[in-house]
Amino acid sequence: MRVVVEADGGSRGNPGPAGYGAVVFDADGNVLAERGESIGVATNNVAEYQGLIAGLSAARELGATDVAVRMDSKLVVEQLSGRWQIKNEALKALAATAHEVAAAFGTVTYTWIPRARNAHADRLANEAMDGRPSRSEQPAPVDTTAPARWMGATGTPTRFLLLRHGQTELSAERRYSGRGDVSLTSTGQQQAKAAAARLAPVDFAAVVSSPLARARQTAAVIADHVEVHDGLIETDFGEWERLTFAEAATRDPELHGRWIRDPSVAPPAGESFDAVLTRVRETRDDLLRRYAGETIVVVSHVTPIKSLLRLGLDSGPSLLFRLHLDLASLSVVEWYPDGNASVRLVNDTSHLAGPPPRT
Repeated sequence: MRVVVEADGGSRGNPGPAGYGAVVFDADGNVLAERGESIGVATNNVAEYQGLIAGLSAARELGATDVAVRMDSKLVVEQLSGRWQIKNEALKALAATAHEVAAAFGTVTYTWIPRARNAHADRLANEAMDGRPSRSEQPAPVDTTAPARWMGATGTPTRFLLLRHGQTELSAERRYSGRGDVSLTSTGQQQAKAAAARLAPVDFAAVVSSPLARARQTAAVIADHVEVHDGLIETDFGEWERLTFAEAATRDPELHGRWIRDPSVAPPAGESFDAVLTRVRETRDDLLRRYAGETIVVVSHVTPIKSLLRLGLDSGPSLLFRLHLDLASLSVVEWYPDGNASVRLVNDTSHLAGPPPRT
């Protein structure tokens, strides 16, 4: 997927109270993501780099493969294109971070544009400098009416609102958490309540959950009646259950290395990502038959949700390793009767108070 990132930053005083803004567009000019944040006292250039990094990070979260960056900062464009030297140590560090994030994409291009053509990102940056919450910090309504914007899709889509469960002790410690039935922490319960509030205005036909407790507990806050579907269960990590990434890699270095490169490889006594994709596809087809043309909330786990997004995007297995999903994040994918699909939202956490915990 090719996207356009426009970014800007500024400060009141240079240095002074500073903020950045960034927006990600698809090929048709539709807004896919917005970012904006106040960063305290900083220079214009630091804020511009921060805006670029935020925009690239948002594009990575969306699963973009190629990025065209457009900014009105000649300095940032020329430095990251390699035509100008970077002498300022603070900017060197920020440029290194930008290059690190950009390494996730197949291609990244940098183009200078006049400020007038960068108005969207400029507005977000000014809102951040003025102390107003950015759109990435404000819960946006879930769009349940907009039609497809591309040619070929016909009929009323079936809309899946994909919600990852809230925090557990294992997710807080960043451990493999598959079939082990762990409960939500107090933080996870609060995340579930925030997600429920976000979804309260939505007219949905059903809430469908993984059978595991952490998903069912999250779903139960959203609706009194929850349908449980075994096909939405998390990957079986087998003997790596409850291990960290480093612990599993140390225990089985050769196998673990193959596992993160090849979706057909399974953990010891576990389940491969290919197997997950097969059952998730069958689950999707079952739900499409039973809820055709309606909106449903699907409460599940990282791998099943990524698999549904992968099916919606018709993308390869690299999405599993390049796409990040936060706890209690919301994604939206639609399927049309004619076979077309549209991914409308990915990893939205705007309903959560403050930045989500790292997972």
